[in-house]
Amino acid sequence: MLQLSEIFYSIQGEGTWAGTPAVFIRLSGCNLACDFCDTDYSTKFFAGCDEIIAMVREKGGDCPMVVLTGGEPLAQRETLELIEALRRDGRRVHIESNGTIFTELPDDVWLCVSPKERVDARMARRANEAKLIVDRRVPVEHLQLFAEKPTILLQPEGNKPSNIAIALEYAKTHPQRFRLSLQTHKFIGAP
Repeated sequence: MLQLSEIFYSIQGEGTWAGTPAVFIRLSGCNLACDFCDTDYSTKFFAGCDEIIAMVREKGGDCPMVVLTGGEPLAQRETLELIEALRRDGRRVHIESNGTIFTELPDDVWLCVSPKERVDARMARRANEAKLIVDRRVPVEHLQLFAEKPTILLQPEGNKPSNIAIALEYAKTHPQRFRLSLQTHKFIGAP
């Protein structure tokens, strides 16, 4: 049984895959307590993998992309079982993680690591995408973890104008490596 907050169909609003339709499975719970977190990841219901697959089909039909998010989706032991069930159902699995919990993942699973307080270096190396949250500053202390990544996304916390200005200026100063990543779903009113 997995603890869930919600399952919904929308578009990926952030990062490399922004604009792509996706079913989001928000698992509840997190192993961090970030003061800027704007996500309600409290437990709303429990479900097994078969029930979750049925909900994904009901909400998103044949949409191939499924995003596991949270909280921290890798904090629950049963998440690996869910990943396998989604892959068997023909879904392309993406995970949005804070990168603190080392987990062996299949090669075809897309991993976005967005470090907050700390990150496991193995997860940083495994990441397909690195996203740094800009909250009054660029968290440069995490850059060394992603030294092998050619592109790092800078995402202004809360789309606040001051954070956007900081991220934009940093990206413009370092155009070979950094890209601005706004939460486009919030601009268009999508969940």
